[in-house]
Amino acid sequence: MQSKDFFHLNTEFFLANRLVMLSKGNFSWTFVVIAITSIALGLAIMFIAVAILTGFKNEIREKVVGFSGHIQITRFSENSNFEPQPIDNKQPFYYKLKNTDEIKHIQAFATKAGIIKTRDHIQGVILKGIGPDFNWDFFKDKMIEGRNFSVKEANRTDEVIISRKIANLLNLRLNDDLRMYFIVGNTPLGRKFKIVGIYDTGLEEFDKLYVIGDIHHIQKLNNWTNGQVGGFEVYLKKFQDIDRMGVYVYHQIGFSLDASTIKMLNQQIFDWLDLQDINVLIILILIILVSATTIISTLLILILERTSMVGILKALGMPNSGIRKVFLYNAVYIVGWGMIWGNLLAFTLCLLQKKFSLVSLPQETYYVSVIPINLDVLNILLINAGTLLISYLIFTIPSFIISRISPVKAIRFS
Repeated sequence: MQSKDFFHLNTEFFLANRLVMLSKGNFSWTFVVIAITSIALGLAIMFIAVAILTGFKNEIREKVVGFSGHIQITRFSENSNFEPQPIDNKQPFYYKLKNTDEIKHIQAFATKAGIIKTRDHIQGVILKGIGPDFNWDFFKDKMIEGRNFSVKEANRTDEVIISRKIANLLNLRLNDDLRMYFIVGNTPLGRKFKIVGIYDTGLEEFDKLYVIGDIHHIQKLNNWTNGQVGGFEVYLKKFQDIDRMGVYVYHQIGFSLDASTIKMLNQQIFDWLDLQDINVLIILILIILVSATTIISTLLILILERTSMVGILKALGMPNSGIRKVFLYNAVYIVGWGMIWGNLLAFTLCLLQKKFSLVSLPQETYYVSVIPINLDVLNILLINAGTLLISYLIFTIPSFIISRISPVKAIRFS
């Protein structure tokens, strides 16, 4: 059999497999274990970092959206957003938007600035008026005491829910009376409400601001008719569609109305969330650099330890590319086991945190009470594909040393 035909068989894989078996117990095996551990830990840290980042961003986004919707439709006005100009509740665009596939829900709302006064404290707040079409899903798991309330078309209710932040600031309790004062023209007007629920979202900026009540109170205070509202909140099925749907809604509502996405209304919060991507990117780069150094060192040791074997294979006629394949198969072994253990470790830790909330956070600082985890299939696939590609590229660097090894010198000094 000619040497070319001999090496045409899967000889490289056979030799690589033998090298792995022979390396166990040798000096180089320690470095193989270190390389596998390095890849496993690196992959696990990248996996967990991305899961936490995306989970954290999703949690904050959902909380901000819960207060205002993905898109708000209001009348063009120079006044504050908390004192919108009224628009008709019956709009020609309503049913078209409601039947749009990307839109989950549309609800009317109105807001009015006011002051809560107790015997010892005063606090400025925003009364957010809601109608019968209000979706309570966001507040279901945010209610820590009491209940929500229902709004009827004909009858007005004095029931409201407030945040735990406001309750603590003003020493208010469930079922207490709540007195709010509003400025209408130049005249202060008071209203008495009853606290039937206390919520806590962790977003202090919003929690200390909003009191949720019946929209009929705002209509009465502003001398609006029952058919007038401050605007509409549009909820989308996917946050990723917000920019595209913001433009779409804007073009559907007419020239007298304006459509603003929640990213436009709360630009500082979303700019801050985008900055978190930079932190994770820095972590990923540092992990890749550390793992790359370990991987290159390991393959160099494997090649140097088998210098005599390289010389013999060259003398038998195996080309440099074939010998490189032997060590690249070794690399696949190291990377493969590293990725398997890394994924198992990351999955285990993420699932434990997701199910049992083992690691908690101060909610006042981070806006969430526990570390949030988001296990996204696409992110997982991208991390693994990226790890495999980068590892392969790194492993090819030391393998080119093989071309510089002389068969004669390698055999003579073996």
